[in-house]
Amino acid sequence: MQIAQPPQAATTTALPTSATPKKSTEISSDFTTFLKMLTAQMKNQSPLNPIESADFAVQLATFSGIEQQVKTNNLLESLAGQLGSGGMGKLAGWVGMDARAAAPAHFSGSPVTIVPKPLDTADQAVLVVRDSTGAEVQRAAIPISGQAMQWAGVSDNGTPLAPSQYSFKVESYGGGKLLGTTTAETYSRIREARIENGTGVLVLDGGATVSPDDVTALRQAGPTL
Repeated sequence: MQIAQPPQAATTTALPTSATPKKSTEISSDFTTFLKMLTAQMKNQSPLNPIESADFAVQLATFSGIEQQVKTNNLLESLAGQLGSGGMGKLAGWVGMDARAAAPAHFSGSPVTIVPKPLDTADQAVLVVRDSTGAEVQRAAIPISGQAMQWAGVSDNGTPLAPSQYSFKVESYGGGKLLGTTTAETYSRIREARIENGTGVLVLDGGATVSPDDVTALRQAGPTL
C-alpha cells in the first residue's frame, strides 16, 4: 500500500448557520380580521333583507384571494430564509472547494487524502478500504498518530484499483484486541450545493452527499493538504 504523509495541515473554516424565517406577517393579521368581519356580517344580517348571493360570492372570492396571498407570502419568506446570506449564499461559495467529512471518496486515479481517527487508547491501527459494493479491497497498518495521509489507490501487489467510490474505516487495537472501529474522514471536491426539504446538502465527487454540519474543514482544491 502506498501512503505518504502530507506536508501541512488543513485550514478549518467556520460553517454557516441557517437563517430563521419570520413566523408572522401583517397579511396574516389582515386575514384574521377579514374572517371575523365576514362571520359577524353573516350573523347580523336582516332576515327580511338578507345579503344578495352575488355579494357573498364577491366576498368569498376576496376571502380566497387573501388566503392564497398568505400562503404565497409564507412560501417566499421560507425561500428567503433558505437562500439568504446565512444559508444557500454561503454554501454556494463552497462549490469547487475540497471538504473534509466522514464520507466515502471517489477515486479516479488521483490520490485520496484521508484523515484516520484511531482511538486514543490504541497502540495499533489498521485502515480498511471497501469499494462501493462493500467488498474489502485493502487492509493495512497505519500510524496511530491520526495524521492525514494520502491513499494512492493501489493494491498490495501494485495493481491500480478501479475508479469507484471507496469508504475508509479505522480499526483500533490495544494489546492485540480490537477496541473499536471508526470512520476515517476524507477530502472530496464539492460539486453542488442545494436545499432538500429545507436543509442544505453538499454533493461531492462521485455523488456522495453530506450535510454542511458534518464538514470539519475546507481547503482550496488541490491534491494535497
